[in-house]
Amino acid sequence: MKRRDFVHSLLGLAAVPLAGCSDSTVPYFSSGGDDWRKELELYKPKEEWRALLPLPAYLVLFEEETEEPHSSYLYEEVRTGTYVCAACFLPLFTSETKYETGTGWPSFWAPIEGRLGTKPDFQLAETRIEYHCHRCGGHQGHVFDDGPLPTGKRYCNNGLSLLFVPQGEPLPELRT
Repeated sequence: MKRRDFVHSLLGLAAVPLAGCSDSTVPYFSSGGDDWRKELELYKPKEEWRALLPLPAYLVLFEEETEEPHSSYLYEEVRTGTYVCAACFLPLFTSETKYETGTGWPSFWAPIEGRLGTKPDFQLAETRIEYHCHRCGGHQGHVFDDGPLPTGKRYCNNGLSLLFVPQGEPLPELRT
């Protein structure tokens, strides 16, 4: 293990409890890299995900890039329905928890219980908590403590990481 990864993992262990992860998320404790993904219910090497997904979605979901603000049609989506992971199709959020933040990204105050995992993100000067689909590990966004009641959380999501299924339409079958 590289010294930098070791330091980051130690900082990550300290940062996760301070971030106040909600009962609906599960922290991932990794020593750096993508080793934690191999523990997931649906593990595929990045090359397989790259072949299945459009390049912009792949880059956000599995290279942890961020889309430009206001670029997703989901930002202004107001219909009743379910938001599913764009990689594995696991339902992650419902429209009842979506709210307008002015940030330019679709945001929610709570995920569907047990559907997200979290881990520290050290890419900026301030440590943030990123969240991923608990089934496939696809990067969704970052969670902040400035959201509305009842949770006080803001799950700031990349639109490319989600697909919207309007109420009354069938959810896609989970990808295998």
